Amino acid sequence: MFSFRLLLLQHGYLFLFLYVLGVQIGVPIPADPLLLIMGAMAGDHHYGLGLAFAAAASGALLGDCVWYELGRRRGRSILRLLCKFSLEPDTCIRKTESTFTKRGAGALLVAKFIPGMSLVSMPLAGIIRMPRSRFLFADAAGCSIWAIAYLTVGDLFHRQIDSFIRLFGLFGERAGLGILLLVGLYVAYRLMQRWRLRRDLRINRIAPEALLKLLQESRPVTIVDLRHASDIEQEGLKIPGAMILRPDQLRSRSGAIPADLETILYCT
Repeated sequence: MFSFRLLLLQHGYLFLFLYVLGVQIGVPIPADPLLLIMGAMAGDHHYGLGLAFAAAASGALLGDCVWYELGRRRGRSILRLLCKFSLEPDTCIRKTESTFTKRGAGALLVAKFIPGMSLVSMPLAGIIRMPRSRFLFADAAGCSIWAIAYLTVGDLFHRQIDSFIRLFGLFGERAGLGILLLVGLYVAYRLMQRWRLRRDLRINRIAPEALLKLLQESRPVTIVDLRHASDIEQEGLKIPGAMILRPDQLRSRSGAIPADLETILYCT
């Protein structure tokens, strides 16, 4: 019968490499817990910390390079692709673009530690034409920091992690089924959240044709453009008279939006 422990003991380095690669390519499962487990197994002298680090960092870097090249060759259509299968693309894309605007290549150093940001950062680096040498250097450093951090924590607290694993039976014969069930519940929860958001948006949506009719009739309405500055600059178009605000400015600058007029928001 399948045993998760036996899988790690027999194919630990290869499994870690393929698992991290899959996560970086876009499989919606977390990689951090496996790094902690591999660090704990290194602390138990089943594996070497150096080889575990090499497997995790190389898998992450390879997956990142794939997205970088796709972003460089296909442009912002890649971000639209991510929106179709990412669990929370809307927030993470805005957050990532803002971070890139402030930090540039330095954003890659922390991207792995921020949920959702890692997947979006790599094609975005390609879209803005970050030089390959700078991308590889910054992303390799980010992958290294991320892998070392989690593996080291797993190594230092290997006894506590071993106790947790035994308590919940994560290395038993049915561990694989239990892990798949937990991952499935997590994915289902995030998909349900996204479905509810999209349903609410459909309820409160106005068609572009209806908005055009309002403008042609000169009816008073406030239009707020929430697109990122790079989108506006790249497209060179916006609705005449629209206010330009970032999503995080809606609360702080709400006083600039007339309270007695209907307000229409639009973005990408």
